[in-house]
Amino acid sequence: MTIRPVAPTHLLTVAEDLEIGEIEPGYSELVEGRLLMTPTSAPDHNHAELEMAVQLRSQLPPGLQVILDMDVDLELAPTEAPGTVRRPDLIVVPREVRKRVRAEGGIIRASEVLVVMEVLSPGSRRTDHVHKRGEYADAGIPHYWIIDTAEPVSLLACHLAGEFGYADAGSVTGTYSATEPFPVEIDLL
Repeated sequence: MTIRPVAPTHLLTVAEDLEIGEIEPGYSELVEGRLLMTPTSAPDHNHAELEMAVQLRSQLPPGLQVILDMDVDLELAPTEAPGTVRRPDLIVVPREVRKRVRAEGGIIRASEVLVVMEVLSPGSRRTDHVHKRGEYADAGIPHYWIIDTAEPVSLLACHLAGEFGYADAGSVTGTYSATEPFPVEIDLL
């Protein structure tokens, strides 16, 4: 007999979400106190994540590192209020962040994230382009990259543009090159 956890009956804080943990296969995110279930990724999605991580790892400045599939508290509400926790496909953070989480517990904070990246899935196009784009901008994450694995593979690099949220120069195919937030050249083939 399988015992299933009871679904929450109120909007959750970030701490309550962490206490519950994963309740279904795949993973969950917390959006304004509500649990949002997401199925396990497809092979193309996971391959794109790995390729990005491998290419980024070798090009990052010494004080930064890549982390895959990790919960991030977007810090959009006070700790006692319903919170928002997203699990981006990839983040770039200072090396000290993992040590802080290991020592203090909790999760990575949006204020510690330099780049957040999402790989589009069939059911996430609007979520990634509209909802997460707005949430990540509101959280103050300086750079948001969206990878579309449909041929030709493309990368949409967004950067904070003050009160206007994210600005972008359009999707790039082939090779993505940038100098900000660090010099990088990524093969999108």
